[in-house]
Amino acid sequence: MLGYYLRLALKSFTRDPGATALMVFAIALGIGVCVMTLTVYHAMAGNPIWWKNDRLYAVTMDSWAAERPAIRDQPQLPPWQLTYTDATYLFNSSIPERKVLMYPVAAVVMGGNQGKPLKVTSRVTSADFFPMFEAPFRYGSGWNASADAGPEPVIVLSYDLNERMFGGANSVSRILRWNNHDFRVVGVLDRWQPQPRFYDLTKGHFNEPEAAYVPWGWGKALQLRTVGEAKYWKFEKLDTFEQLLGSEVTWIQMWVELPDAKARTRMQTLLDTYWAEQRKAGRFARPQNNRLTTVSQWLRDNQVVQDDNRLLVVLAFVFLGVCLLNTVGLLLAKFLSGAPVVGIRRALGASRSQIFIQHLVHAGALAFAGSLLGVGLTALFLWGVRSMYGGDPDTSSGGYQALAHFNVISLVWVTGLAVVAALVAGLYPAWRIGRVPPALYLKSQ
Repeated sequence: MLGYYLRLALKSFTRDPGATALMVFAIALGIGVCVMTLTVYHAMAGNPIWWKNDRLYAVTMDSWAAERPAIRDQPQLPPWQLTYTDATYLFNSSIPERKVLMYPVAAVVMGGNQGKPLKVTSRVTSADFFPMFEAPFRYGSGWNASADAGPEPVIVLSYDLNERMFGGANSVSRILRWNNHDFRVVGVLDRWQPQPRFYDLTKGHFNEPEAAYVPWGWGKALQLRTVGEAKYWKFEKLDTFEQLLGSEVTWIQMWVELPDAKARTRMQTLLDTYWAEQRKAGRFARPQNNRLTTVSQWLRDNQVVQDDNRLLVVLAFVFLGVCLLNTVGLLLAKFLSGAPVVGIRRALGASRSQIFIQHLVHAGALAFAGSLLGVGLTALFLWGVRSMYGGDPDTSSGGYQALAHFNVISLVWVTGLAVVAALVAGLYPAWRIGRVPPALYLKSQ
């Protein structure tokens, strides 16, 4: 019977192709706009390392001035980063299973196929960066803790930088120049682009990861200043790198991996004890506010997803509602125009439920066609977003183009919205045509 109803629906489409195309396009446009908005929103709001949310923690403590908070619009939060003094002290703890200190730096690289100096953003970090954040390797691996202390002249390249410098070949053990020093390649990352870039949100939530990574000790050895965020609350002379290291400027990011609640409690106790000692020494004038923040809470605290993004999702659903409302009106007019035929079917014995199901199948076929077209429109819209932000990820585009890709989540949204479209667009018109009294039209035939 359903096959028969479907054939009736297809014949109806050919009898009035203009109205049919208009309804299909209205459904497709509403679905396309909704899925595009939801896809980007889901990518922005998602936790890119959710499976370790109960193990990874950002370390922060309030070292700011007594008279004002570090984050004025969120006075309850401490600074996002640590001073060098605090970070290096906490890093010596053996409590974390893994621990990372890091900050971004500017660099110039030469070597391989790159004949001219190439400016890249790099990250000075410690050895646990790669296993802690599960950065995948295409060739080789990271370095060990002894390379941080040396520091050893070793370097890890991103997939893209390896493509540019060595044509994508296995460059492990090759030598390149990084900031006028020879470094040996020990690893090349595979394609890795966590979005949002949770481990460092200070300069763009959706920037791409850095092009190169060097051991922590090179920051001090080469006196490399950060190109990320550096905040201070009092005037200090910072003419030399040593003055920066001993200052109250917050510019170092610290993350720890704590395997269980016991380790977390011990780490929190260490933070609180250190804070109390420093307060007695004349530092930390503000109330105690030492935090170990999970990745999901870290994204919320940093307001990665702004209110205007949520408003766009609401507006997208409102637009879908308008499209469906127009479709309901067109369907109702179309169904009522066929009321004489329905009256004859009723007189021949068709029940109201059969009439209802027939017209609901008609609406479902329209929604299915709209969803197929919606898939194409969604892909087109997402391509448009990628093109709009398709420049250098280190510029104002901020890596947003990486969020706009069609994936399984998008297909789920298309399917779900197609079902909603079929029900919303078809229920009332199908019910309404089933309530038409057949005698009224039999007299006119």
